[in-house]
Amino acid sequence: MQLQPIIFSSYEVKNDKRNTMDALLSDICISTSAAPTYLPAHYFKTEDCHGNTKEFHLIDGGVAANNPALVAIGEVTKQIFKENPDFFPIKPMDYGRFLVISLGTGSAKFEANYNAQTAKSWGVLGWLLGSGSTPLVDIFTQASADMVDIHISAVFKALHSEQNYLRIQDDTLQGTLSSVDVATKENMEKLASTGAALLKKPVSRANLQTGRMVPAYHSTEMTNEEALKRFAKLLSDERRIRKARSPK
Repeated sequence: MQLQPIIFSSYEVKNDKRNTMDALLSDICISTSAAPTYLPAHYFKTEDCHGNTKEFHLIDGGVAANNPALVAIGEVTKQIFKENPDFFPIKPMDYGRFLVISLGTGSAKFEANYNAQTAKSWGVLGWLLGSGSTPLVDIFTQASADMVDIHISAVFKALHSEQNYLRIQDDTLQGTLSSVDVATKENMEKLASTGAALLKKPVSRANLQTGRMVPAYHSTEMTNEEALKRFAKLLSDERRIRKARSPK
């Protein structure tokens, strides 16, 4: 492992078949979900049309970008710089034209209760196994995800396009609902019910002071379901406009 993140992008290999980053989607998915202590690291190799090979030794993408929304924005920005016609006539910093949907997988942020008095006595094992969980992993994954939410929210608000960013996350999960490795039929059904209920909740953002997800808009309360329908309408309209101006 090279201790650096690897970003796979279909745009990067779309017009360059000599690219050794052209990996199978199955390998990418297995790698990015290989959470340490839960699933093994994944090895695979790619080969371009000239026989050049590249080896990959990868683990969970969450250790680098637990909330990959900024990665997605960065990849689109790179394509705009390269004058990709898919994004014409958007400018590289024209984030007011971006539509970003960020889907969280749920967390038990407020079920785990760590305090300085308890943590100050932890050694290596305590930080990895304290209170029956993995405090170190929980802390850095939650913090990195929330910081991305806070940064994107601030940028879109500054550009007066706050409603073009939608973060859907439930940070109130408890028990097996918040577990990574409980795949029983009963738990899957409970997760489905939780997701359905989340659609009816107001659009929310992470609050830096409280750490909690709070309603994003003060003047109008829009639910996640309504926001998704709005995004679908905007995307449909954009597709219709692009097809109308296409030479084909």
